[in-house]
Amino acid sequence: MLLKKYTLALLSLSLVFAALHADRLSVFKDDPVKASIVKIFTVFEAYSYLEPWNESVKRATGSGCIIEGNRILTNAHVIANQTYLEVQKYGERKHYKAKVLYVSHQADLALLGVEEPSFFEGMRPLPLGRLPYMQQRIAVYGFPTGGNTLSVTTGIVSRIEHRRYTHSGESFLAVQVDAAINPGNSGGPALSEGRIVGVVMQSRSKSQNIGYLVPVPLIRHFLDDVQDGRLDGFAEIGMMTENLESPALKAYYGLAPSQTGQLVLYVTFNSEAAGRIGPGDILTSIDGHRIEDDGTVEFRSGEFTPFKYYLDLHQMGEKVRLGVMRNGEPFEVELTLRHRVDDFLLVDTYRYDRRPTFFIYGGYVFSPLGANLLRASKYKSDLRYFTSKWPTEARQEIVVLLKVLASDVSKGNYGFTLWPVDRINGEIYRDFRDFYTKMVSFRGKYILLQNSDGIQIAIDTQQAKALEKSLLRRYNIRDAESADLNQ
Repeated sequence: MLLKKYTLALLSLSLVFAALHADRLSVFKDDPVKASIVKIFTVFEAYSYLEPWNESVKRATGSGCIIEGNRILTNAHVIANQTYLEVQKYGERKHYKAKVLYVSHQADLALLGVEEPSFFEGMRPLPLGRLPYMQQRIAVYGFPTGGNTLSVTTGIVSRIEHRRYTHSGESFLAVQVDAAINPGNSGGPALSEGRIVGVVMQSRSKSQNIGYLVPVPLIRHFLDDVQDGRLDGFAEIGMMTENLESPALKAYYGLAPSQTGQLVLYVTFNSEAAGRIGPGDILTSIDGHRIEDDGTVEFRSGEFTPFKYYLDLHQMGEKVRLGVMRNGEPFEVELTLRHRVDDFLLVDTYRYDRRPTFFIYGGYVFSPLGANLLRASKYKSDLRYFTSKWPTEARQEIVVLLKVLASDVSKGNYGFTLWPVDRINGEIYRDFRDFYTKMVSFRGKYILLQNSDGIQIAIDTQQAKALEKSLLRRYNIRDAESADLNQ
């Protein structure tokens, strides 16, 4: 009798769950896509690049959608620097703990997982579509500011071309739409005919209804990239080129008016192209696609975008074919893609999910120059100068004296802020770690720093070491260096 009652109780419970599941699906009969949209709650660390020992905790919200494999697709900037993540279904109030599976800060994309299987009950994964066409209608789903419930706005595709992605600072293909996009929409899907054609990433300030999507080709690249359990990213070839729209410049290099391409100005020392392509060569094609004089390629009939488009279709480790003209003779070069753009820059792009790197010596605070520090310094002109320079084998990073903490050892130098260091004791340094090693291993009486103009700073090493602990206590600084320098 007891077993029978227990069986009936289980049956009743299962019927209740089935009814609830049916009720949930019935809510979305008018628009089944709603069942696949989620709201993301992020707790993250906000780092200070001018005082790199300081940080604060902040909260933000974003949007996402369910795709195959019980994964949530969203923006990288929605979960950047996260310490705790939660997600919420549309139509429910419960929060579920989430985790980051993969993140591409380059393309501003991320995949999240949820450990509790019940979260995905009643949710249908949204399929990927194709790159949309101009004037194609789209619907944008998300949880923007102005309310707590799901928002759906509609519009059309107004432009498709390469844009600078605010999150990474890199340039990729982007879809411009006129649908209303606001803070909180980030990470939400844009759909056409029930398929994802892009992920909302940014809007243009001081304009009306100009928003941008990460398009399907980049989403597919990201998803294919992580299939092996590792993110490799988008490749770069380490080359600077110039347009050949000037008839005189084209004639100087022996090109006929009908011939098109890009003039090679510089190839980085660590590029796969080094020694095979050089200054004065003309890039005429990429993977068999003609490169125009303005550096664009035709990716669809009548539609043009920078030739980087075909590079971005490749995974790391694949090969790209470049058509080259040298002294009037055409030839092809096949390059294996092994590097990201940061491998070819003196000033790295934006970094996330890592605390700032710094080192304090006798009250002198040093940090590497990267895009985060450049933004924090409001693009100070003498620092911005380095963004136009290329790394060399001897110099691959710039060290900046952020500030000088007032003490007996630093008298007379309090005014030095955001000061780029060129040499230490007359020697050039390779990167920030090399600079750090030279500083801590020096055994002489004085360390002498100088910038490229020859201005010098002398540090008494004995005084610096004697005052270090008391100086850190005075300014409430826990450690004299960031943890990554000890790894």
